[in-house]
Amino acid sequence: MFITESVQPLRSPIMIASFEGWNDAGESASGAISHLLTAWDHQQIGRLDPEDYYDFQVNRPYIKIDEMVVREIIWPNTIFYAVSTPHLKNDFLIVKGIEPSMRWPTFANQILEFADDYEVNTVITLGALLADTPHSRPITVTASGAHPDIAKRLGVEVSRYEGPTGIIGVLQEAAYRRGLDALSFWAAVPHYVSTPPCPKASLALINSLEDFLEISIPQGDLPDRSEAWEKQVDQMASEDAEIGDYVKQLESNKDALDIPGVTGDSIAREVERFLRRNPEL
Repeated sequence: MFITESVQPLRSPIMIASFEGWNDAGESASGAISHLLTAWDHQQIGRLDPEDYYDFQVNRPYIKIDEMVVREIIWPNTIFYAVSTPHLKNDFLIVKGIEPSMRWPTFANQILEFADDYEVNTVITLGALLADTPHSRPITVTASGAHPDIAKRLGVEVSRYEGPTGIIGVLQEAAYRRGLDALSFWAAVPHYVSTPPCPKASLALINSLEDFLEISIPQGDLPDRSEAWEKQVDQMASEDAEIGDYVKQLESNKDALDIPGVTGDSIAREVERFLRRNPEL
């Protein structure tokens, strides 16, 4: 059941969603969503009934105590936020949730029925996976469409992945079948530093959103946290010879693969981001 808390007028909103759990290595995708909610003014407008979708022995509620020592139980849930961005051509519906334990098709349809209420045409999901990639190089983000036609029209790749999927895969399929433009951004998180958070991967997802939507998103302290994270992992690698050697091998492999692609593309993207963030120049 969907619980509506308020109704906000939005202009051609784009839905952006992420879910903690299997789809969220290093809490990178949920970290990116949290950053969006920090960077943009927002209002909570709805939530799902958690009892319909979660096993509370898997995703346990927690107790919060306020300054008056009043206890409150916070249940695991999926929350919907309205973001009005009058300086941009679209507003946004942000979905911040936890991968459900049960009733996945119903869960996905509940989200998309809410999207229909706001006349959403594009659904963007954020995810992160563990990969053989070095922490010292730019985090790779792959964008893929839910169908070859969508991928071609939006200029992203077609996912060729076969195997177990998470709620993002289910939501993408359901969105496509409703006639929505559905695409995903996946960040590759170094598997040897999978302990959350991974702000460098969250920043990479934010940058990919900026590039795709051709907008500027306030960076806040995310670049500083990303740099601090990388220095911390550098320190760890320098203190463990086995990890250090492994990182050097990953760096060598990554650099060898990237050499043919060192055109002006990455530089052009950085310049475009800079200009979007500094329109007065």
